[in-house]
Parts: sequence; C-alpha cells; structure tokens
Amino acid sequence: MKILSAVLNNIETDQRLDKVCNSLLKFGYDVELIGATLYSKPVLNKLYVTHLIEMKNQSTMKKYIEFNFKLFFTLLKKADKKTILLANDLDSLLPFYLISKIKKLPLVFDSHEIYSELPSLYNRPKTKKVWKVLEKFLLPKIKYFYTVSDGYANWFKKEYNVNPSVIRNVPNRIKFNENQDFIFFQLPENSNNEKILLYQGAINISRGIDKMIEAFTSINNCQFWIAGDGPKKQEYEQLVKDLNLTDRIHFLGSIPPKTLKTITPLAEVGMSLEEDLGLSYRYALPNKLFDFVQAKVPVLATNLPEIKQTVLDYKIGKVIDNHTPQHLAIKLQEMLAEGKISYQESLAIAAKELCWENEEIKLKAIFEQIKK
Repeated sequence: MKILSAVLNNIETDQRLDKVCNSLLKFGYDVELIGATLYSKPVLNKLYVTHLIEMKNQSTMKKYIEFNFKLFFTLLKKADKKTILLANDLDSLLPFYLISKIKKLPLVFDSHEIYSELPSLYNRPKTKKVWKVLEKFLLPKIKYFYTVSDGYANWFKKEYNVNPSVIRNVPNRIKFNENQDFIFFQLPENSNNEKILLYQGAINISRGIDKMIEAFTSINNCQFWIAGDGPKKQEYEQLVKDLNLTDRIHFLGSIPPKTLKTITPLAEVGMSLEEDLGLSYRYALPNKLFDFVQAKVPVLATNLPEIKQTVLDYKIGKVIDNHTPQHLAIKLQEMLAEGKISYQESLAIAAKELCWENEEIKLKAIFEQIKK
C-alpha cells in the first residue's frame, strides 16, 4: 500500500509529520509527503519520498486557495487504487476529501489544531467563518480521524459528534550515543556560567514570550534563549532592546531539529507559557513540552488544562497562576533555586512514557483497520 500525505508547511522542520512518515515507512508502507515552497525551498533529505508544490502566494487566503488547487491535481495524478490518503489539518483536507470520493480511496485525517479556533483568527471573523464552514462540512464525513490531545478530541466529539483517536505529538526517545556526529552551532556568550531559560518554537502571539522578556527586568543570574522564528520576532527583539536586556536575552534563530536536540539539554528550565487565546491553544499539548521532558529539562508551564495536567501528573515542573511578568519572575526564580537536578527522577519516568515509540502503536492500529 502507498500513503500519500501533504501539509501546507515546511516539511524539512515539521517534526510530527516526519515521525508519522518514518513510522509508516517502518510498518511497510510506501510513503510520499507533499509540501510547499513557503518563504524558502526546504532541504529534502528524507527516507521517504518527498514532493514540493511551487507556491507564488506566500500569505493571505490566496496562499490556501493556490495550495489546495494545486494539491488537488497533484493527488489526482499520484493516487492509484492502492493508495491511502493522509491529510494534515483543515487547510489541506478538502482536496484529499474530493480525491477520496472521486477515486474511492480511504482517507485518514490528522488534526494538529482546532483550525477554526486558532489565535490568528481571533480578530478575523470572515476568515474564521470560512474555516468553520469547511470544518462543519468535512469532519463528520471522516471515518479515520486522530488528533493530538484529549482536549481536542473531546471538543471535536461535542462539536461534530465524531470520535477521533488521540496520538500525542511527543518526540522519539533520546538515545545517547558516544559516537554521534558533532554539530556546530554558535551559542550566546555565557562567561559567568549563568543558568539558561529556553523557549523553542514559533515566535508568535500568545506564547508568553513578551511577558517573560518583561519579567527579566527583575531576574538575575539567568539568560533567556529563544530558539525559533515567526511573525513576532522583530517586535520582541525591539522590546529586548527597549528594556536594555540584549546581554541576557538572545534570539538563536530557526534551528534544524537535529541541532536543537543538542541545545535543549543545556537549559536549566524550559518554558511552555501559552495563553488562552482560542480553543486551539486552550487544549494544546505542544511538542516543546515533550522535547523538554526527553532532554531532562523541567518546565515552567501555563495553567491551561492539558499542559497543566501533564506537568502536575508527572511532577516535571511548576505551573503558573497568571501571565503577569512579576508572577513569572517569582516562579522562574523558584525553579532556578531548586535546580534541575531536583526534577531528574520524575523527568526520567516521564521520558519513558511520553515518547513516540508508545504513540506510534496507535498509529499502526488505525492504518491496519484500513487494510482489513
């Protein structure tokens, strides 16, 4: 059987898709992943087949229209009677659904978000309505459906009377190899051996990054490293300059996953401080949370339900009460005073359970249903 998948994303850095495709390859499927040339052309060096759709539009709704139009004809050409279709997120689901009907092929849907409830749609009611209509039309028609958290699954069930499985977006177990390749990356200067607070992921609204930057006006003996890129990067860089914190807050830029895995363990504390701006954030279980667990780094976490429950259940960090800079400073200083060593036993237990090797068993079961 062949699996055709696609995502409107950079397929070089999309870790969830990479894990899913590698697992399906391991299970004996032929896998092809279709991506898009957004902002730059990603490096395609995967074990599975990859294909890029050339994009003229890089933003606005024109981007989605162009990608869906081109994806439809790409799938029409590539899909045959031995194909299983795997759609990722609502922004690419319609072409998959149409091809599944035209060619009578099985369709699997992986929802990484509640797309109609994304924070980026918060002040865009017309655009939100478009996604909501699509969501309402398509989701009840999907037989094989999974998502990333119990909160998302419960919401989809209540809203559309569907029953998606949950496959969490957790990383592979880290296997330490003394002979592993050396990866060079220029880190910020830290001559005083200050402890490191690390954020990794998209630099976007509602991630708590700006609040933490402000908190650093009252935090000592610590650096804040921000690994990633995104629409808010320039604004937050200017905020750091305005607060005269350029010697202690550093933007590392976009880092390939393989390199980032060597940087994350250097942190004393990781942060996952998402704010409640829409249901898609409220019920999220971000990959960074589990990356910190695998790197044995305790987490300063938001009080949103899915993240809060994970951190408290596994005793892998502290949960904030609110997002004021003053409160964040107090909580971070508490964790720095305790030291990451005090969390190592709990992190080791969590790392054994919260790993892709456990989640991929559920992925295999979904696709085996289709083969029967």
